[in-house]
Amino acid sequence: MNANTHQSRSFSRRGFLGLTAAAASVPLLAACGGGSASQGGGGAGGAIKFWDMPWAAPAYNDAAKKIAEGFSGANSKATYQIIQWNNFYQTFSSAIASKTGPAVSTGGGFQAFQFEEQGQIAYADKVIEKLKSNGQFDDFLPGVVEPFKTSKGYVAVPWQLDIRPLWYRKSLFEKAGVGVPTDWASLLEAGKKLKGIGAVGFATGSGAGNNIGNHLMIMMMLNNGGGVFTKDGELDVLNDRNVEAVEFLLELVSNGVIDPAAVSYTTDNLNAQWKDGKAAYGMLTLGVPERVGDTSGDIVVASPIAGPHGDKAALIFPNNIMMYTNTPSQEASEEFVVYYLGKLKELWQQKLMNALPVFKSITEMPEFTADPNNVKIVNEYVPIAKTFASQGTALSANLAALDGGQALNQFTQTVLTGKTDAKSALTAFDTGLKSVLKK
Repeated sequence: MNANTHQSRSFSRRGFLGLTAAAASVPLLAACGGGSASQGGGGAGGAIKFWDMPWAAPAYNDAAKKIAEGFSGANSKATYQIIQWNNFYQTFSSAIASKTGPAVSTGGGFQAFQFEEQGQIAYADKVIEKLKSNGQFDDFLPGVVEPFKTSKGYVAVPWQLDIRPLWYRKSLFEKAGVGVPTDWASLLEAGKKLKGIGAVGFATGSGAGNNIGNHLMIMMMLNNGGGVFTKDGELDVLNDRNVEAVEFLLELVSNGVIDPAAVSYTTDNLNAQWKDGKAAYGMLTLGVPERVGDTSGDIVVASPIAGPHGDKAALIFPNNIMMYTNTPSQEASEEFVVYYLGKLKELWQQKLMNALPVFKSITEMPEFTADPNNVKIVNEYVPIAKTFASQGTALSANLAALDGGQALNQFTQTVLTGKTDAKSALTAFDTGLKSVLKK
């Protein structure tokens, strides 16, 4: 990512799975049709209205607009509109309520599930059937489609993946004379030696607008075979694996492996640590060298580490394309989604995306494989990736109360200050989630 996309990047997690707690307070729309398409709206003159987000630099939106406006299926055309991340949920909500919203959109990862509850989402089962018939379904990376399947149908279709790999700076490990961590024990050992040379052994941050610390908390639970939910989607914050994970995080804090000031670090602060050669190891997004402006080859992806019981996991957010019930033609909406998915490779060919593709064929393109970090992430992280729904797999509107909510923010900041014990921190986290989760 170049400098122009830093601000957009701070919202990409929300674009992936996050609607903020404020979004949860928006009044629910009146139910309309329970997921079956209604006629009218969706676009002027019967055109399919496609709303997209500023996922990267402006060149991305220029290219996406060109793709969208090239659609001519089902005797229909498409229009393209950029929706800014600021107050995006309110923008969608008010437009849908007044029937001036899109027929198809990208957006917040929980957005489709929240609008499904209100009867505003058109299920994508026919899109999935079309993708199976044209062979494109078999091109999806394993496991990326299933989280969008509900008892009523597919709520959305994935189009890109936002993942949280581990990165390290080679020169700092060489200077400290220590190997790159392979498990939690070696992470602690390496962190202590890196601290001895003035480096940060596990860089993170939880200041204003920085969600990396929140993601780290969940990732370490997953990396120990834990998670916030059971396989059936029931809240399970205080399980033994989560306790063990938080105890280890507190040990990293007490040993100075995690920077004592991390609790206040913004995204810019964290990027600066990496750029200035102070951060030695940590979890971040795709494309860290470009993100921080150091493409010397010193910052590279580390292999996933193993928890004390041998578990390995990576946190992933699958961004999606969704269809709405208010459309001039449900058939045209479906044809547009199939068409758009078929054109996604152009975005990676032009190197406009700072995200993983959902299609295997794109991960094999020379424009993607030219970066060995991309290849390593696909080969080593994607197969073990899990979402915020873990230990379950199905996404839901309920997860919006977790990602970006105050309960997780407060939990993260409590742990990073080190002024707590694991069970107390998790108990408060559990209480906070119970107050906002739907039964």
